[in-house]
Amino acid sequence: MNSNVTELHANSPAGEFLAFTLGQEEYGIDIQKVSEIRSYETPTRIANAPEFVKGVVNLRGIIVPIVDMRIKFNLGTPSYDQFTVVIILNIGHRVVGMVVDRVSDVTTLTHEQIKPAPEIGSAINTDHIVGLGTIEDRMLILVDIDKLMSSEDMGLIEKTAMAA
Repeated sequence: MNSNVTELHANSPAGEFLAFTLGQEEYGIDIQKVSEIRSYETPTRIANAPEFVKGVVNLRGIIVPIVDMRIKFNLGTPSYDQFTVVIILNIGHRVVGMVVDRVSDVTTLTHEQIKPAPEIGSAINTDHIVGLGTIEDRMLILVDIDKLMSSEDMGLIEKTAMAA
């Protein structure tokens, strides 16, 4: 059993995480993937794009697809207010924007603060969840943003990277 715990800690993504809120839950992603945080502006819609792809914005000459994570994770009807932000991510050789309800802070987590994600069954795809970070009374759902954005149902990274 000790070797499993040691192995888990060795594979845990300890480090700095950007904490953000979607609905009632708090999530965290590797801060090194984040290029900037911008206030939400309505993107230009793209015909036949999946519902969770809100459209694209022109960011200093780069066309950036904008994904609304509340729609992607089925967290109810999104509303856009002064707290809604877009996290601009660098994933592979692509730039992608991710709409979230609000950003809270940057948190450093040690291996001991990261627990494995529970097995929920096949009803929910948890491949992109790498663990649960605990800080006092807070719990962050840690997301492997590379794996999520390049997943087959998202189709953002592989397709656009191949076209480039």
